[in-house]
Amino acid sequence: MRLDGKRALVTGGSRGIGAAIARRLAAEGADVAITYAASSDAANGVVADIEALGRRALAIAADNRDAAAVEAAVAQAAQALGGIDILVNNAGIFIAAPIDALSLEDFDSTIAVNLRAAFVAVRAVLPHMGEGGRIVAIGSNLALQAPSPGLAAYNASKAGIAMLHQALSRDLAPRGITVNTVNPGSTDTDMNPASGPHAADQIALTSLGRFGSAEDIASAVAYLASPEARSVTGTSLLVDSGANA
Repeated sequence: MRLDGKRALVTGGSRGIGAAIARRLAAEGADVAITYAASSDAANGVVADIEALGRRALAIAADNRDAAAVEAAVAQAAQALGGIDILVNNAGIFIAAPIDALSLEDFDSTIAVNLRAAFVAVRAVLPHMGEGGRIVAIGSNLALQAPSPGLAAYNASKAGIAMLHQALSRDLAPRGITVNTVNPGSTDTDMNPASGPHAADQIALTSLGRFGSAEDIASAVAYLASPEARSVTGTSLLVDSGANA
């Protein structure tokens, strides 16, 4: 129970990697709030799972495109939990298209959801987070490479996530808050199943010859949120089955 008594907010926590992170933090002892954009049934299911572990939980509807909604979600989570010790900037979207087919609207949405909302959430959480706080972002191994065409918007947003949080680690170190990024590779979720039509090409890029699991990413986040990681800040941790090796 490394996180006993801690209070966490996981954005985009109703499904996939975000849901796995929320459940893992609760299993480690934290009370957990999650945000979701549309999947209220899935979000309520995650809340039920957390409450079954004996922890407090709540789900908050918030569209990451709307900065005011992100700020309100942080405030609601802090009020319900009595503060926030751990922020996980996980919510994101994936839009792939070659540059001549990538609309400005799609590019702006990708940056707004994947990058700007993380900045907004960090600013909003600071009044509720004290010394020993932990901020962890979910980036992507695609922040470091472009293995196929059509990834310009997504890659740019995730490269921005990594550098944003690296820079914030300098800003927040005097407050005793660590800031890190976990960069997943291909991860078996409903959005990108290991049995999907594009899985073979992704697996071929890995040295381990397999997708990761959402629980793999959750384990990395739990470590970075724990007391053991008190000296780890400003770094990006690859969890990608060796795709970037």
